[in-house]
Amino acid sequence: MDAIVLAGGYATRLWPITKHRPKMFLPVGDTTVIDGVLEDLESDPRIDDVYVSTNERFADAFEDHLETNDYHKPQLSIEDTTDEDEKFGVIGALAQLVDRENLEDDTIVIAGDNLLSFGVSEFIDFFQKRQTPTLAAYDVGDYDRATSYGVLELEDDGREIVAFEEKPDDPPSTLVSVACYGFRAADLELLETYLDGENNPDEPGWFVQWLVDRERVDAFTFDGAWYDIGTPESYLDAVAWRFDGDSAIHSDASLEGTTVGPNVHVMAGAQVTDATLRDCVVFPDATIADCTIERAVVDTETEIRATDVESALVGPEMTLEETVSTR
Repeated sequence: MDAIVLAGGYATRLWPITKHRPKMFLPVGDTTVIDGVLEDLESDPRIDDVYVSTNERFADAFEDHLETNDYHKPQLSIEDTTDEDEKFGVIGALAQLVDRENLEDDTIVIAGDNLLSFGVSEFIDFFQKRQTPTLAAYDVGDYDRATSYGVLELEDDGREIVAFEEKPDDPPSTLVSVACYGFRAADLELLETYLDGENNPDEPGWFVQWLVDRERVDAFTFDGAWYDIGTPESYLDAVAWRFDGDSAIHSDASLEGTTVGPNVHVMAGAQVTDATLRDCVVFPDATIADCTIERAVVDTETEIRATDVESALVGPEMTLEETVSTR
């Protein structure tokens, strides 16, 4: 089998921290969002090649990341876009990749911004056993939240999907697709048919909805945790889940007179003095003094003094010196 890791988004909801950094590289504990996926695929002997689908703007960053981490299977497959307005949609980009790389095997397709509590190998086991197009599904337990995803209903056997609707206004359940798919080679051939029919080229769920109306599609359901790293809230929630109340202070960071609360990640070169930190991520070489930082991300080489920051993303190389509480 092959695998495709979708990493072509521009993450505008996480700007400014992702304006010049792929969101897949955001740290979550001692790893990054995308590395959990890549490491699983690297270690599974059933996966031959891993295609990381990204855009031209971030291609160099991904090239450096793959080389630095000494992966063997992943290789870049670059979309011809540099801006959100130029994107083909996820299905359009997927179809182009299948054609560009001449893929002819069963393929795992997974979003690079997914933080999953199951191993990808477990999903591959299920997909191989079922021999049907397959997706991973998670019960978000909230109907309002479910409206943001593809929502499915299952047959009594708990596997076969009998109905699927992408981003419904009135979801019939709270069981949603989590952007982890197993497609047979024959399913990939249908991408062109789907797009030729002038169907929605955006989220993969539209293609799944189209497939469910034509053949059996199965669901791999799981408990535990799942985070779609697309908003500041989901990113910080994922960090909190990973740390589970603990914190990580890099040995090259300097903290003096500082209270460190739960779920705090302070990276190398950061200098924190007379501050309180709770549920936050502080990037390398940031300077923080005489303030409280809570539910926030402070980017590289930013300086915050006598300024309480709550529920905020503070971009790189900024200086804050007056009291704010902002999103």
